[in-house]
Amino acid sequence: MDNNVQPQQEALSAKIDQPGDLEKICYYVDNNWSSSSVLVTGLQNSTDTNFMNAQMTKIASLWGRSNPTLRFVNDPSNFNSTYNAISYSTGKIYYGYAIYYDAKSKGGDIVNAMILAHEYGHQLQYIFGLPSVSENTARPNELEADGFAGYYLRRPNGYNKTNFSEIAAAYEFAQSIGDYQTTSPGHHGTPAQRRSAVRLGFLLGQYDLNASNFDYNFFYYYQGVLNGTYKMAKNTVNPEIDAYMSQYIDELRKIQSGEISAEEFKHLQ
Repeated sequence: MDNNVQPQQEALSAKIDQPGDLEKICYYVDNNWSSSSVLVTGLQNSTDTNFMNAQMTKIASLWGRSNPTLRFVNDPSNFNSTYNAISYSTGKIYYGYAIYYDAKSKGGDIVNAMILAHEYGHQLQYIFGLPSVSENTARPNELEADGFAGYYLRRPNGYNKTNFSEIAAAYEFAQSIGDYQTTSPGHHGTPAQRRSAVRLGFLLGQYDLNASNFDYNFFYYYQGVLNGTYKMAKNTVNPEIDAYMSQYIDELRKIQSGEISAEEFKHLQ
């Protein structure tokens, strides 16, 4: 039974970062967005705005942190130019109108909850100096952020989806924007890698972890980020987690290699 309280029904008890006088007036964003884009404090209606603000509070609270500044980007003259969400090292997340409404139309609220949890994962990386591994592309950062999102979707104090098939719309959307430009600095991971990262994060959601412990366990098991294999040695730091994860190592390998197809992936429990 789904015991999740839908976020749009929650009271916003936490203090939401309020706009200053200048921000109440639309103005040019920055060079990551089109020259005609503007920064705003809400989406097209209060229901959508309240949902995202509630999610921001819940995601930050899960990790024991205060809210970053969440703002939205609109471009009435070039709507599709806002098909992006960006997490800044200055403690801000800017979320485009186009990606919000496309995600919602394709999979409902859970897709935007996942995207926001992914972007907040980058905030955790900025704060704690993560990820603990690196390569010459953004892939480890992006796959770990996918893992953070999968973790949030499962946790009882997160989105509280205990059955993996319940988050099908969210992970389908994420993997659909994977890429095969493996040498590009901005490479986010292939679709199969992104699926396996979300799945691994979801599995780790069985346990209450802080950001650094999540990072350790994520990369302990997801060595496919660097060399295409999964670590088989026992995890002596977290033996309870290791006993649980040992059931899923072969599955994770098959997801990452594509042996488990995107369609089969939808039906994992």
